[in-house]
Amino acid sequence: MPLPPDDLAVAEARVEALRDEITRHDHRYYVLDAPEISDAAYDALVRELREMEERWPQLVTPDSPTQRVGALIDASRFAAVEHARRMYSLDNAMDIGELDAWLVRVREAVGEHQCAFICELKIDGSSLALTYENGVLVRAATRGDGRVGEDVTANVRTVRDVPLRLMGTSGDVPAAVEIRGEVYMPRSSFERLNEEQEDAGSSPFANPRNAAAGSLRQKDPTVTASRDLATFMYAVADPRALGLERQSDLLDWLRRVGFHVNPDVVTCADGLAVHAFCESALEKRDSLPYEIDGVVVKVDSFALQDELGYTSKAPRWAVAYKFPPEEKTTVLRAIRVQVGRTGALTPLAEFDPVTVAGSTIARATLHNIDEIRRKDVRVGDTIIVRKAGDVIPEVVGPVAGMRPDGAPEWELPAECPSCGGPVWREEGEVVSRCMNAACPAQRLERLVHWAGRGAADIDGMGFEIITRLVETGRVRDVSDFYTLSEQDLADLDMGRVKKDGSPVVLGPVVAAKLVSAIEASKARPFSRILFGLGIRHVGATVAEALAGHFGTMTALSETAMQAPPVQGEGLSAAAAHAADPIASVEGVGPAIAASVRAFFANPENRAMVERLLERGVRMAEETSMRRGPQLLEGLTFVLTGALDGFSRDEATARLKALGAKVTGSVSKRTSYVVAGQDAGSKLDKALALGVPVIDEAELLNMLDTGSASDFPGDAGGDVPDAG
Repeated sequence: MPLPPDDLAVAEARVEALRDEITRHDHRYYVLDAPEISDAAYDALVRELREMEERWPQLVTPDSPTQRVGALIDASRFAAVEHARRMYSLDNAMDIGELDAWLVRVREAVGEHQCAFICELKIDGSSLALTYENGVLVRAATRGDGRVGEDVTANVRTVRDVPLRLMGTSGDVPAAVEIRGEVYMPRSSFERLNEEQEDAGSSPFANPRNAAAGSLRQKDPTVTASRDLATFMYAVADPRALGLERQSDLLDWLRRVGFHVNPDVVTCADGLAVHAFCESALEKRDSLPYEIDGVVVKVDSFALQDELGYTSKAPRWAVAYKFPPEEKTTVLRAIRVQVGRTGALTPLAEFDPVTVAGSTIARATLHNIDEIRRKDVRVGDTIIVRKAGDVIPEVVGPVAGMRPDGAPEWELPAECPSCGGPVWREEGEVVSRCMNAACPAQRLERLVHWAGRGAADIDGMGFEIITRLVETGRVRDVSDFYTLSEQDLADLDMGRVKKDGSPVVLGPVVAAKLVSAIEASKARPFSRILFGLGIRHVGATVAEALAGHFGTMTALSETAMQAPPVQGEGLSAAAAHAADPIASVEGVGPAIAASVRAFFANPENRAMVERLLERGVRMAEETSMRRGPQLLEGLTFVLTGALDGFSRDEATARLKALGAKVTGSVSKRTSYVVAGQDAGSKLDKALALGVPVIDEAELLNMLDTGSASDFPGDAGGDVPDAG
């Protein structure tokens, strides 16, 4: 190996030569798959360059091959990056018929122009945008929402087929360009990664696409480097700025300056050629060293692309033809019932593991008992499974003629498999539910809901703390929050250990704040407490209506325990509804009333409510909160932007107390839009529709006086007399 020269100019020339040579060999190895030298010879070049840069640190540049892997980065550092132009998604053609319909639309739109198409394999990876300035990679970003992505430069620099500096002549390399394509994980790398995950006791990745996307967001770039990611690049933000006329020309340019371009690309003169390419791609799908999920068909001419233009979401000049889902057969071994956070009972099929669309699956949802009956799936059947959209495992149905003798129909249990409580199926619904609020399967989500904003709002009582309270047995249902002492919380083991091996506990400072927050939550308005119970269909608005009508939890509970009027016993459906004291509350109706009755019919739920009452939680509407003079009744308000004097919730509550309606969207029937700071699209829509707009000062005056007479009239008619 040559010794590092002592002369800076000589060293600079040698460093530049080494970089060029290493970059050339990287391109031949990672892009062309045609190496010229042995691994040992390549390593010697890299070692010499690294030693030269250590001796002459002023010669180190960002595009040096030694700088691919950087230092650890804060995971929160994925800064927002605005793309040079919007990165559109593609419309999908889910079958040949939809593909043909797109081809016809394009032909009709371009008229007499000659229109060739270019077909590219649709790589199942993660979209990427690379920005080069004077030929040097300066930024890499994810697609994000299409306009703004995340900066993943440090991690993308470790991907060996991404050139740190563009190749080609000076005429080939523009001053600035944004290159677009797909980063993916080869099948072999994905299999190795999942083996490592399992050996380490970690969950395997669902598919190579998720693995690639996750690898781009690693805190440690060396982890990304170990994942063996690769790319196929196929676009630039503005191809016409390069003086190119066709997509096929662009792909040639990308190859010339050093990018990895998929070799399976064909220019097609007509629809028959497009069909042939799609059929060929489907046939060799499983033999490729990477995952594909379809074919992207584009109009080749950039001039015709410009003529066809875009919809609000996608280009009209391109479409993604999606392959039909890959299907495999396996044996159904069991049907288990899973209880969700809302009490929904979902049957799950468990079957012999089978590899579908790049990952191994062993279970899939069967949704509900009606779906099981429709498909006639039974334990022991040989079944067909696939991934809907190549993502979600699903059971297509049994293989005819392969059912074991005597296989019985599967029955949904009458009792909850988690708590043993009764199972209830609402009329007109397909899902059966456990209505026990203390059901272990629902417990955590119900507790988090109770502590959240809009409900009891226990400040600081987050998911992690609630999880540990459940796991340590301190909290079983929401009433147990009100038995916790400062010592209970201070001693709470958080499931982690310090460097000295001692457990991490919550501590007295946090405990004192939580106890104070728990005490404050007892005084929340009755409507928020009712909302916090998590009764199905009872959101914040319905809870307000019920609280305002019944006034106390006792009155609501006693009414719910009474049998409702029944249609058919001399009553029509409308009469039964009108006679039901719960269903007749404005905004409630029969379905919500049935859910409220089912909740209070469960003795466990009633006992929990009694414990809340005993422990001091407010279960009645304050007299001052009851329905007063409805001075703004008939008016509809929309709030947009930030208010200085009070929160959005407080403004909403005060408007509703005066009889006004508050909605989230602007229409011609909106009476007023209240525009605070940084008002957004709702203000724009109000101005377009001619809806009156008021500021915070005008809103305060309206709330204080209870009068809208000093302001412009309701867009939908005259303002009612508020005097």
